[in-house]
Amino acid sequence: MAHVGVPRGTVRKRRSVALLATGVLTIPVLAGCTSDSEAPSPVAVPQDIAPAARDRVAEGSTLTWAIDAVPATLNAFQADADGATARITGALLPSLFPMDARGEPKRNPDFLESAKVIEQEPKQVVLYKLNQQAVWSDGREIGAPDFVAQWRALSGKDSAFWTARNAGYERIEKIERGKDDLQVRVTFSKPYADWRSLFSPLYPKEVTGSPGTFNDGARTTLKNTAGPFRLRAVDKKKGTVVLDRNPRWWGNEAKLETLVFRAVKAGDRAAALTDGTVDVADVEPATANRIALAARERAGNAGAPAHGPGAGITPAAALRSWALAHGSDEEAAETARAAREKNQEAVAVYAAEQKALRGFDVRKSLEPAYTQLALNGETGPLSDDRVRRAIARTLDRQELADSVLKPLGLSAEPPGSHLALAGQPAYKDGSGALGEQDTKEARALLADAGWTPGGAVRRAEDTKAGSQAEKEKAEDGKKTEKAEKAEKAEGKAGKGDAADKAGKDDAASREEGSYIVGDGKAGDRAAAGDAEIAAQDRSPGGAAGAYAPAGTAAPAPASVRNRVGKAGKPLTLRFVLPSGPGSQSLRSVGQKIVEMLDTIGIGTQITKVSDESYFKDHIASGDYDMALYSWPATAYPATDGRPIFAKPEPATDGSLLVEQNYTRVGSDHIDQLFDRAVSELDANASRELLKQADARIWAAAGSIPLYQRPQLVAVDKKLVNIGAFGFAAPRYEDIGFTARQAAGSPANRKK
Repeated sequence: MAHVGVPRGTVRKRRSVALLATGVLTIPVLAGCTSDSEAPSPVAVPQDIAPAARDRVAEGSTLTWAIDAVPATLNAFQADADGATARITGALLPSLFPMDARGEPKRNPDFLESAKVIEQEPKQVVLYKLNQQAVWSDGREIGAPDFVAQWRALSGKDSAFWTARNAGYERIEKIERGKDDLQVRVTFSKPYADWRSLFSPLYPKEVTGSPGTFNDGARTTLKNTAGPFRLRAVDKKKGTVVLDRNPRWWGNEAKLETLVFRAVKAGDRAAALTDGTVDVADVEPATANRIALAARERAGNAGAPAHGPGAGITPAAALRSWALAHGSDEEAAETARAAREKNQEAVAVYAAEQKALRGFDVRKSLEPAYTQLALNGETGPLSDDRVRRAIARTLDRQELADSVLKPLGLSAEPPGSHLALAGQPAYKDGSGALGEQDTKEARALLADAGWTPGGAVRRAEDTKAGSQAEKEKAEDGKKTEKAEKAEKAEGKAGKGDAADKAGKDDAASREEGSYIVGDGKAGDRAAAGDAEIAAQDRSPGGAAGAYAPAGTAAPAPASVRNRVGKAGKPLTLRFVLPSGPGSQSLRSVGQKIVEMLDTIGIGTQITKVSDESYFKDHIASGDYDMALYSWPATAYPATDGRPIFAKPEPATDGSLLVEQNYTRVGSDHIDQLFDRAVSELDANASRELLKQADARIWAAAGSIPLYQRPQLVAVDKKLVNIGAFGFAAPRYEDIGFTARQAAGSPANRKK
């Protein structure tokens, strides 16, 4: 999709061990600097799901929902579980406290009559009372044995269970049945504020009862389920997962007869919508624009105005979006525009697709996730918190949020917290701990760290030292020449190797000099510097002005002199971005960041890598200086936030132990605040501790939240209770069509 996020399988690990960061922070006093005005907290952007009462939803029909890929596992607690795993198991398994529209956990009455803390001293005890009608699909009641088996599998005490996380489960001391199996008493060895996060999803004891069934048995099938749907088939060749109604479901019967999840790549979703292969799909802005244009054309024919993303775009711009949606670049899009004028067949295809898209709406909200600029603080210039804070205070976060969200008609308020999003009870703007955008202060921070505008130009002493080094290099060259002749006499091709080495040495020398700017076009800038010198050599009389004494360094180009530097080396950062066709928006944000940093003299070198390797090979491994990726917001920030911002721990081999703190920035104080928050049973006190932790995360400036991610979902116009869900979990049993779909209709073709 347009915004690269942490892979869902990685997100699952958030409820496990603590992770990484670097350095003890020297930060300003935080009291009174956390934007603590009593202004009302911003509200969450509402869902857009076309809500309808159940009596308006037709019985029967099949709905096909696009997912990225058939999940590698149906066990949500394994490392390779992903978003598709979560979506599918949401329709099949118990979730005791799903999130509501405000991002809060709410008791699910289909599974729980009640659940509450009944004792705090000497130990925390939670009593669950299960719905007496709740049964697994084999008829067995859901009860204490299922809780016990899941606890033992996820507690971390038995390494035979291949689990990705155990946060919370490791705090459980024992689980007992009450007066019967429908009452479950859970006693904790240490207080746990996020106890509602446990046992969701809840698997039957047949899955969690042994390592074999847990590790392998639940990867491709779930024989026993307990939701409005049951699993009928998983077909990886066809790329489908098929669910049908659960005849033992005790709640409101599912309106759909069949629910199909179909693997469709992001670039293929426009075609899948137009040919009736899918009814619902998360889409990119380009596809959303095409759908909006189709509605506009229809509205124009009817004399009514159209609204929504892309309502004002021209047909030529829409054709470009069409080309982009089909995997083309902008140059190819221009070719497509010409083809439209000359090739009537292409025009006919386009027109047919546009007509088909009139049957869809784009429902939009904000995802419960934010995109951040990550600054890798492990080594190099960014290991200095002053440099990180200078970058953070240079960014115009509002401009970046506006560029992504305003064209879509969505709220563009930059997030003020790393641990919650607008509308959630734990949300509070803590960005004041870092400070407002201020390029003057940013330059002062850089200067304090030793990076000054004149520091990128080599001093005379450095030049003399360099001249001496060149003499020594020349002597080495003579020795090398003799060695080459000897090798040649022996029939060896040493000359080519020496030439290669000389080229590499020359490149390294230039990189260390003052001609490498590193603004994303380092090579071009270096070439420009060489060209400037060459032009001086060609001009009559050489360069303007008196000749410098022999051995004086040539003046650096103006572009280099404007860079901040230290000891003759410009401050240049490697900015890694994904290169895929679905990441145009992310790259556009990256380019704006490059331009902002240029204003304070920081150079950037953009490195584009494939979407497949972006996270695994670069973000997780620390092979970057700056990067853009996303973290989801959850209802349990004390549990889920700690691994992302925890201080790094040295491994036995001397390396840093890194799980999810990919910025490698943290402190003992932040860890302590998380530890206190997760053990504080008073909700208000726990949130206050989290707000203090967030203020220090802001001050550390390893992660700079930029904007909440947009959520664009193309939905068949006849569907209700589905679309852009925002924070809330779907109610699968209420989803359906307003009229039953006949065989051969768009909603049922090519299933």
